Amino acid sequence: MRAVAQRVAEARVRVGGRVVGEIARGLLVYLGVGAGDDEAAAGYIAEKLVGLRVFEDAAGKMSLDLPTVGGAVLLVSQFTLYGDVRKGRRPSFDKAMEPVAAEALYRRVAELMRARGVVVETGVFRAEMLVESVNEGPVTILVDGARGF
Repeated sequence: MRAVAQRVAEARVRVGGRVVGEIARGLLVYLGVGAGDDEAAAGYIAEKLVGLRVFEDAAGKMSLDLPTVGGAVLLVSQFTLYGDVRKGRRPSFDKAMEPVAAEALYRRVAELMRARGVVVETGVFRAEMLVESVNEGPVTILVDGARGF
């Protein structure tokens, strides 16, 4: 799995003109599921995201995580994180997982983060979405699955 996590003051996702997920302070997370990912990969990514110490403490140092600051997650599926442009200019998505299994693991990551006490809002899997965010920092972190990029 691959994730891009952005520290945000707020974020929302719209589908068909309707807001389907919205958070205040927290992380906007774009999540891509790769071929071969499994339950262990979902657990690894969920734990990493919840434990990311990217929020500032009183001294201005990034040392606080989501649970400590009471932050939430807006989780958005993003198979294009597996786009490979090494050959030509059109991305190949061969390394992305097929949609049915990918959706199950995407939902599992959300479930695992909720089980750790984090509020998680989501987009709509495979939908055309408009994502709005107010980046805080900006802070953007790439979180790679245990198998690597």
